[in-house]
Amino acid sequence: MAQVIVTYKTPKDPAAFDRYYAETHIPLASKMPGLRKYQISQGPVGSPAGASGIHLVAILTFDNMAAVGAAFGSPEGKAAAGDVANFATGGADIAFFDTKDV
Repeated sequence: MAQVIVTYKTPKDPAAFDRYYAETHIPLASKMPGLRKYQISQGPVGSPAGASGIHLVAILTFDNMAAVGAAFGSPEGKAAAGDVANFATGGADIAFFDTKDV
């Protein structure tokens, strides 16, 4: 499996972020081809030191890295990636990687 992790930093207006993310971005990103699972954090995102400065974490699961590349290269993936600037006023970081069970 391959994972895409998106960490959204605390936005200027958390309520507006949450509303837009739920009503617009999730339906948009859910259309990416090859997406197997879409999870988001619920409640505060903490760290061992306390507050993390992260408002939300999204975890998208695909079969492999080729599927991730195909998804983000598709029109749906380009639309979802381009949409981030419309609501992530605190910024966002994205990482993707293959996984293995240990």
